[in-house]
Amino acid sequence: MQFSLARRAVAEACGTCLLLATVVGSGIMGERLAGGNVALALLANTIATGAGLVALILTFGPISGAHLNPAVTLADASQGGIRWRDVPVYLAAQIAGAFVGVATAHVMFGQPLFFASHHARQGAAQMFSEFVATFGLLAVIWGCARLRTQAVPFAVGAYITAAYWFTASTSFANPAVTLARAMSDTFAGIRPADVPGFIGAQILGAAAATTLFHWLVPSLPEDAASVVVPHAQPEHSARE
Repeated sequence: MQFSLARRAVAEACGTCLLLATVVGSGIMGERLAGGNVALALLANTIATGAGLVALILTFGPISGAHLNPAVTLADASQGGIRWRDVPVYLAAQIAGAFVGVATAHVMFGQPLFFASHHARQGAAQMFSEFVATFGLLAVIWGCARLRTQAVPFAVGAYITAAYWFTASTSFANPAVTLARAMSDTFAGIRPADVPGFIGAQILGAAAATTLFHWLVPSLPEDAASVVVPHAQPEHSARE
């Protein structure tokens, strides 16, 4: 079933909003309940985020592809899965949704609507971690979309759950998430000065994974259009 651009944009905005509400809200709740145990707070944040991702992809995937991530949208457009002229609308919806999601979490926990983070995440190790995190995320999406389409929501949720723990950056892997989390001085925050480096590493990681999987598994199944990265849609072309 084809959905209008307006419906797809609203789905992307709502999905990204709920994703950020989950990430930031569970971070605040985890920190409050962990009694100073950072590992326990991170575990709570991780479980909520991974589970939330599965639910959100299953919900919004059939409508917009549930990109919820500018890096995924750009990668998808580069492979002809979404029209280039639709990309700005997707990106605007994702970024706007991300900021509304942060504000939503803050209101639920009695915090200021927005307040710049002081959580430093800097240095080569952090940047490389974001490259690895985003490379892995796009590898999971491309590999599953091409070979095990129905597994994508669960694979993405499982990967992000794992990447929270095996990357030094706790796997933001999403430019919209990174921008919005700069406005949350909570457990999940990132200092605004560190945002450009994270986003640059994320874009490079997404590009590297997309290039690799375009060579590894160049063909797409016909039913890939309904899961995470829509493809094979009529009249779509990578040149549009």
